[in-house]
Amino acid sequence: MLRVRDLKTHLYLKRGVVKAVDGVSFDLASGETLGLIGESGSGKTMTGLSLLGLPPKPAGRIVAGSIELDGRELVGLDEDVLAREVRGRQIAMISQDPMTSLNPVFTVGEQVAAPIRAHGMAFERSAMDLAVDELDRVRVPSAARRAGDYPHQFSGGMRQRVVAAMAIACRPRLLIADEPTSALDVTIQVQFMDLIEQIQTDTGAGILFITHDLGVAASLCHRIAVMYAGRIVETANVDKLYSSPLHPYTQGLLDSVPILGRRQKRLRSIAGNPPDPLSLPGGCAFHPRCPHASEICRKEAPPSVSVEGGNVACWLVADSGA
Repeated sequence: MLRVRDLKTHLYLKRGVVKAVDGVSFDLASGETLGLIGESGSGKTMTGLSLLGLPPKPAGRIVAGSIELDGRELVGLDEDVLAREVRGRQIAMISQDPMTSLNPVFTVGEQVAAPIRAHGMAFERSAMDLAVDELDRVRVPSAARRAGDYPHQFSGGMRQRVVAAMAIACRPRLLIADEPTSALDVTIQVQFMDLIEQIQTDTGAGILFITHDLGVAASLCHRIAVMYAGRIVETANVDKLYSSPLHPYTQGLLDSVPILGRRQKRLRSIAGNPPDPLSLPGGCAFHPRCPHASEICRKEAPPSVSVEGGNVACWLVADSGA
C-alpha cells in the first residue's frame, strides 16, 4: 500500500541545515502496523509529517525521495491536490496532544463532521449523523449527546478518542498515530491501543505507529523500524527484533528497558547523547556512542543490508556477510 524510498526532508535554519529525515525507506501493507521507534529528535514525527506533505514551513521541505500510496506518487503533488484528495481522505494523523488538534470554540461533533463535509462524503445534517456514528465507533459514551459538548468538557482519554474519530471519519488508507498514548495513564493507554486495533480491523487501514514506548510497540505492531539521526538503522518483525536485535543502537534501547523480576542495582543506558542535528558525526552517526565502533564506522555510513525478516545498517552486520 505505502512505498517510501530514500525520503529526505531538510530544515533550512539560519544556523545551518538539519537533515531531519535523511534517506528513509520502508514499506507498509494494508492492515499492517509498522512501529517507528527511537529517541526524541531521531526524525520519527518529521517522517510522519513528510508523508502528509506537511514539513514545517517555511524552513522544512522534502528535497528528495519518493512516497507512493497505492501506486500514486505524492512527492511533488500540487498543494491543492494534497489538501483535497490526500490529507484526511487517504492519509490521516492522530497527534500526540489532542488539544492541539481540537478547536476549543467548536463542538466535537462539528469538528468530526468537518472532514466528512470537506471531502464531500456527506453534507449538513447527514454529516453530523455520520459524526455521531464515528464518535460511537471510538466508544465515546452517549455519543449523540456528547457531540454537542466542547473539547474542554472531555477528559484527556476521551479527547484522544475524538481525534481518532476525526482521523478515521473518511476511511483513510493510511493512519499515522504520532505517540497517541504518551499523555495517557496506563489504564487508558490499554483501552486506546485496543481501540486502534479495532479501527484497523474495521477499516483495513495500514498504521504507522510512532512511539518511544517499546512496550506499546511490542503489543501493537507487526514490524518495527528503528530510527536514529534521521535514518532507519534496523527493520524487523516484532518477535525477531525483540529477541535478537542486530544493531547496537537497538540493543541499547532494549537493554535500557527494566524487566520485571530482573534484579539490578541501576538501569542500563546508552552512553553519551544523541548527536547535534546541525553537526552530525561522519560515517555512522551512532559511532560516538557505540561500544563496537571501528575505523570504518567513523569514515563511512554503513549500507542497509537485507537480513532474515528485515534490514540493518551496521558495519558489524555488513562485514559478517549476514
